[in-house]
Amino acid sequence: MSSILIDRDGPILRLTLNRPEVRNAFDEEVIQALSAAAASASEDPSLRAVVLAGKGKAFCAGADIAWMAKAIAYSRQENLSDAEDLARMLERLDTLPVPVIGRIQGSAIGGGVGLAAICDIVVAADTAVFALTEVKLGILPAVVAPYVLRKIGISAARELFLTGARFDAARARQIGLVHEIVPEADLDAAVKRRIDEVMTAGPQGVAKAKALIREIAGAQPDHVIGVTTNAIASQRVSEEGQEGLRAFLEKRKPSWTA
Repeated sequence: MSSILIDRDGPILRLTLNRPEVRNAFDEEVIQALSAAAASASEDPSLRAVVLAGKGKAFCAGADIAWMAKAIAYSRQENLSDAEDLARMLERLDTLPVPVIGRIQGSAIGGGVGLAAICDIVVAADTAVFALTEVKLGILPAVVAPYVLRKIGISAARELFLTGARFDAARARQIGLVHEIVPEADLDAAVKRRIDEVMTAGPQGVAKAKALIREIAGAQPDHVIGVTTNAIASQRVSEEGQEGLRAFLEKRKPSWTA
């Protein structure tokens, strides 16, 4: 059985963690499969969005217990290699040039929070539960930290990283990890609404906007004037920018919505 399900529906790619018997906990195989899928998706110019989900009752319970048991006997170098594989997978998903939409139900624990954090848009069931429980095991949420910290901020991170406390969907939304909360039965409809919204946006503009966010996040406005002015000037004269502006002035839909 494949550790992830890969479904392509036109310009939409769905990556579904497929280990419901262990609440979609990840191991080496899951990490390698997600990393490979992200690498392939990054080279697909026809792709417009990725949906990241988990099969069954949970989104992702973090690291698989059997995988963690093996890690006890790992050397420092083996642990380093293991962590680098996870880091590379998260980076590949995070830097995809299309929106990544997270569909969260049940629990998102440890690395599951990391997966939610790399999503551009997160829709969660109102019963979803989150936690960064690594410190309760005497370790720490190190590899996911850059992505989670970027999403929830230092104050929430200091509380949640240091306690491992569980928190609900409402708190997740309050701190920026989740963008929309719906009843679990409405998750697919909510994800579809998000996809429909993405499909109205110019794909090149979306890719460049996503890259721009990474480039200028945390910078002082006067330090990135050259970056931002060049970005808009280049996009305005691009084929997509010209089409979008003309479509607006001519009161018609742009070509990418056809």
